[in-house]
Amino acid sequence: MLYIVYFIHRTTIYSKIEPLRIIGYIIQLTTILNTTQKFTCTMSLSVSAPSIDNICANCGKGEENCSKLQKCGACLSVKYCSRECQATHRPQHKQDCKKRAAELYDEKLFKEVEPEDCPLCMLPIPYESGTATFKSCCGKIICNGCIHAMVMSSEGEGQSCAFCRTPPVMSTDDEIERAKKLMDKDNGEAFNFLAGLHDQGIGFLQDNKKACEMWLKAGELGSAKGYYNLAYSYGQGRGVEMDQKKAKHYFELAAMCGDVSARFNLGCMEYEVGSYERAYKHFLLAAKAGDKDSLGNLKTGYKLGFVTKDEYATTLRVYHERQKEMKSDMRDKAVASDMFDYD
Repeated sequence: MLYIVYFIHRTTIYSKIEPLRIIGYIIQLTTILNTTQKFTCTMSLSVSAPSIDNICANCGKGEENCSKLQKCGACLSVKYCSRECQATHRPQHKQDCKKRAAELYDEKLFKEVEPEDCPLCMLPIPYESGTATFKSCCGKIICNGCIHAMVMSSEGEGQSCAFCRTPPVMSTDDEIERAKKLMDKDNGEAFNFLAGLHDQGIGFLQDNKKACEMWLKAGELGSAKGYYNLAYSYGQGRGVEMDQKKAKHYFELAAMCGDVSARFNLGCMEYEVGSYERAYKHFLLAAKAGDKDSLGNLKTGYKLGFVTKDEYATTLRVYHERQKEMKSDMRDKAVASDMFDYD
């Protein structure tokens, strides 16, 4: 079986916050022979002026005098009856639009995302690399604890997929064919998986540009790791022209999808440019998701006055709860075995 793992080396921040050090990701190829509204209308007796929410922000026409009004796609705070009215009103609206759009973006960026659960044990999957495996047969990401339990079972199916019981493939080419079938069904993790093979030249001629195209598609289909790997590629100029702004953008998209390592990196990047409030927002969210390095950074932030006592105490409690949720006997046994590579 092929086990593809991407990880980023993170520098822990304690008394002094150091610059972000992105060492990069690697692919580890391991063959395991024994596994796998309601609208309430109140009638008024008096006639009132139409709500500002139901008139064109430029010409003042209401919905009764024109076709359906359309909201500004960026800020969602004003409506227009036509593209012409929107273009005419743009100079007047531009500043407020950008401000509101940024607020909406930050609402999404700093929203806590629940971790993905293993489809078998239904426990949150640890974010660290090497703790779960993508299965090209069913497209599921399964924690190594469940895989280990399957291998050690006495059912005689130890080599089959722990989720769908599909027998294992015997070659990289067969693994690729399975993943391609999942790609036809728009499985984002399959795109991420094959992008890694293109990037490393496993089963294909090495093509970093193709890998980046596939990682973008993977992210658009919901793969946090797809966006994460694309962010790394932009940060290093691997397959694309080096662009730190795009790297940060794709780290943000990955964080919105729940990638904890991307969240940690964003905290470091914001700290480097002096955006301390934003930096500690990222560290707080990452620590609540179970990231030890972010918790250490948050402790430093508390000592420096960037984080309140209540914020640190609450985050510390949630951190320990999350760590407890992610533990299981089978996961501990998987770590203790030599079946998987852990970083």
